[in-house]
Amino acid sequence: MSKSLFADSAVYEITKFTTLDYSDHLACILWFAKCNMSCSYCYNAPIVRGKGQISNNQIFDFLRSRIGKLNAVVLSGGECTLYPRIVELCEEIKELGFKIKIDTNGLKPDVISELVDFSLVDFISLDYKAPPHKFFEITKNTLHEKFYKTLDMLIDKNFTFEVRTTVHSELLTPEDINAIITDLKNRKYKGIYYLQNFHQVKDTLGGINIPSRPIEKELLLKNLAIEIRN
Repeated sequence: MSKSLFADSAVYEITKFTTLDYSDHLACILWFAKCNMSCSYCYNAPIVRGKGQISNNQIFDFLRSRIGKLNAVVLSGGECTLYPRIVELCEEIKELGFKIKIDTNGLKPDVISELVDFSLVDFISLDYKAPPHKFFEITKNTLHEKFYKTLDMLIDKNFTFEVRTTVHSELLTPEDINAIITDLKNRKYKGIYYLQNFHQVKDTLGGINIPSRPIEKELLLKNLAIEIRN
C-alpha cells in the first residue's frame, strides 16, 4: 500500500467489533466524519461535526491485525461516500480479504455506482430519509433526485441492498411512510423495508427529544415487507 496515497483520512473513530451492523458477519466499523445532510434526529452528531483523526496507516495496521478474526468492514458515518479516495480505500480493504458494507444516504450515485461496478462493495444500507415533500425539512438538503438515481441504479443492477428509514413520529407521519412504501413498490424494490425507531442520545444533531408515540405500524400499507428495528 502506498503511504502517499493514503496520507490523509476522514475516519473519526473505529468500532473494533460488531455482530449487529452487517447481518451474519463479524465486522468492524469505520466511522467517517462529515455529512452532506443535517438530520435533526442524527445520533452521530460528534462524527458529523468532527473531522478525521485516525490515519489510514493506523486503519490498515488495525485491519491487518484482524485478518482471520473478522470477515467484514462497515463504512459508515457521517457519510462515507464523501471521502474522495473511497474507491482506492475499498480496493486496499478488499486486498486484505474483507467484505465491505456501506451505509449511505445515496447522494453520491456516481461514487456508489463505481463501487458496485468494480465489485468493491458487497452490501449497501440505503437511507430513504423522507418523501420529496419532506426531504428538505428532514435533511436540510434539496438533492433528493440524486438519492432516487442511486435507488434506481441499485434496483436495476439487482444489487444486494436494503432500504431503511429512521422514524421520529413527530417528523414523519404514517402518511409520509406510506408515500415511501408506495414509491418503493412502484420502483420494483423487492427487499425488506426497515423502519428504525429514533435512537435517543444526549447530543442529537438537532437536539430533538423522544417522540410522544412510537411508529404506528397498524396504519402502514401492507404491500411491502416491513420490519421494525430498535
